[in-house]
Order: sequence, then C-alpha cells, then structure tokens
Amino acid sequence: MRYKNINIVTNDEGVRYYTNPIYPEVPASDDDIYVITTGTDRYDTLALQFYQDSRLWWVIASANNSKTDSLAVQQGIQLRIPSKPGNVITSYNELNENR
Repeated sequence: MRYKNINIVTNDEGVRYYTNPIYPEVPASDDDIYVITTGTDRYDTLALQFYQDSRLWWVIASANNSKTDSLAVQQGIQLRIPSKPGNVITSYNELNENR
C-alpha cells in the first residue's frame, strides 16, 4: 500500500532498490484524537485501534514527527491521531508518484 508509488531504481551493478519515500506534513484538524500513551502502546496497535488497519502506523508516527525506527512509543506522552488517514495517504501517494 505505502510503496505502490515508490520507484524501484537499478544501479550500475544491477542492484535494485526502492527510492526513499517522502512523507507529507500532517496538519492538525479539530477532529483529531489525542491520547496519552501507556506502557503497551505501539504505533501499529494504535493504528489498528483507531483505523482498523495496523499498516497505517506510519500515519500516526508522521503526525507526531516520530524520529525513531521503532513501533514502540514512549509511555505517558500525548500523541495526535489524525481523524482522516485517507487524506494523509492521498498526500503521500501524490508526493511519491513518478519519482
């Protein structure tokens, strides 16, 4: 889903790899949900809870400017859950098509 518009590039040695994706800015909305994290929260479980799709973890991570390579989130912090993940997915696809 997330990589459907990411180009596969082949280098001079014939090695194929994906180009780095560009993630969109996720503007705040009055409809967004804010949660205080617990010790068991992860981006993927939050995405499953709020979007019924754990693959959308990156929407929540992007909205909160996550700089970690982990799905785990720090306990006791406030996270913003974007209310309209479809808008974020559309922006992501537009930024990454034909690159």
